[in-house]
Amino acid sequence: MFALFMLVIVCLFCQYWGVLNEPEKVDLGTMCYKCKKYHLGLCYGLMRSCTLKHRQSCAAENFYILTNRGQSMYHYSRLSCMTNCEDINFLSFERRTELICSWRHSCKTLGRYTKNSFHYQPTGLQSHHLEATQRKLLKKPK
Repeated sequence: MFALFMLVIVCLFCQYWGVLNEPEKVDLGTMCYKCKKYHLGLCYGLMRSCTLKHRQSCAAENFYILTNRGQSMYHYSRLSCMTNCEDINFLSFERRTELICSWRHSCKTLGRYTKNSFHYQPTGLQSHHLEATQRKLLKKPK
């Protein structure tokens, strides 16, 4: 009798086994990449993600070095989630910092997704850098 009872219990739970153990799906539309040093499609360190909270948006801080002639040369970027973010430029004698915010709550507006990775292209880089990086991304083995 006990064996029959256990068989019924096992059969009842086995039909819901996949539903009970199914992991929660995360909404990718509310996630941003987080990286302290990001340059030409690579994160030098740990690439993490952050989930957007109330009044937050994805942000990219571009750091430029100023030359003796006054031109700005792109150095690296920082990707993060920011609260009350606004697009703004900070200028000092040695460097320029550009803050770009995405109001669509996704880093898709800050860059370009490919099958294998995310590529963020700052506004200060020349087009041949973008083309070279795109060629590298397209040549990745499947």
